Amino acid sequence: MVEELHKVIVGQDEVIDQILAAIFTGGHCLLVGVPGLAKTLVVSTIAKLLDVNFRRIQFTPDLMPSDITGTNVLEESDTGRREFRFVEGPVFTNILLADEINRTPPKTQSALLQAMQEREVTVGQTTYKLPEPFFVIATQNPIEQEGTYPLPEAQQDRFMFNVKVDYPSLEEEEKIL
Repeated sequence: MVEELHKVIVGQDEVIDQILAAIFTGGHCLLVGVPGLAKTLVVSTIAKLLDVNFRRIQFTPDLMPSDITGTNVLEESDTGRREFRFVEGPVFTNILLADEINRTPPKTQSALLQAMQEREVTVGQTTYKLPEPFFVIATQNPIEQEGTYPLPEAQQDRFMFNVKVDYPSLEEEEKIL
């Protein structure tokens, strides 16, 4: 599998190893690094190679918890009867990429807590199981960058690995070009 990954990704061996270790042990992974280091490409390529469903959520300041978990929508049937129907959010997948997780406020970040711990989400009065397997791989910009929020401690505790993603070496950059 690593050989297949290296057909797409140059370098980042430690990052790849730690993501795979998290996935194969049922954990979640937090990737920390500046934009442009192929974090998203690594995760989407792994999902493709594992042949599992993959979704990406771009975390932004205006993202709401229901944009992650899903929501109940009121529908009217042909007979005029109104009922709520649950519409799944992007968390209903096998590998979820929570991209730039620290660009959204803590209230929205916390929408992933139950999903990561219990592999289910509760919307309204109903709890929904997530597909198996379920993994969250989140990316985070360095906290010093403008427009970022610190991850709550409870959120940080849900990640098995906190992986620092560095710039490629000069040799790796030459291969990329």
